[in-house]
Amino acid sequence: MPTVEPVASTGLYTSTVTPAQDRKQTLDSEVFMQLLVTQLKNQDPSSPMNTNEMISQTTQLAMMEQLTAMATTSNENFALSMRQTAAALVGQQASYLDADGNEVSGLVSSVSFAESVPQVTIGDTTVPLDAVSGISTAS
Repeated sequence: MPTVEPVASTGLYTSTVTPAQDRKQTLDSEVFMQLLVTQLKNQDPSSPMNTNEMISQTTQLAMMEQLTAMATTSNENFALSMRQTAAALVGQQASYLDADGNEVSGLVSSVSFAESVPQVTIGDTTVPLDAVSGISTAS
C-alpha cells in the first residue's frame, strides 16, 4: 500500500477565515448590498442584469428594513405596556396560582423591572406579571 505524503504549504495563497462567532447570523442591509454589488460585478456582459430586477431587489431591501423597524417598535411598545400594567398593580389586591395549583392572593407591594418580564411582589412572594391571574381593589 503506497503512503501518502502531506502537502506542504507554499505560502502562495493565504486567506483569512472569519471565526464562527463573528459571522453574521441575520441578513441585513449591509449583507444585501454586498450581494447586489457581487451580482453586478459578476454579471454576464452579454446579458446584463435587468433594471427592473435591480429596482425590485432594492425595494425588497427597503421593505425588509421597514419591517424590521416595525418589529422593533412593536416589541418596545409591548415591553412598555407590561411595565405600565405592572406599575399600576401596586396597592391592588392580586392573585396567582402557586406551585401546587392553589390560588394565593395578597397585596401588591412592589414591582421589579430587572427581568424581561416585570416581577410583581404579592404578599411575601415575587411572581412574574404573566402569572397574575386576578386583580381587585384593596380593601
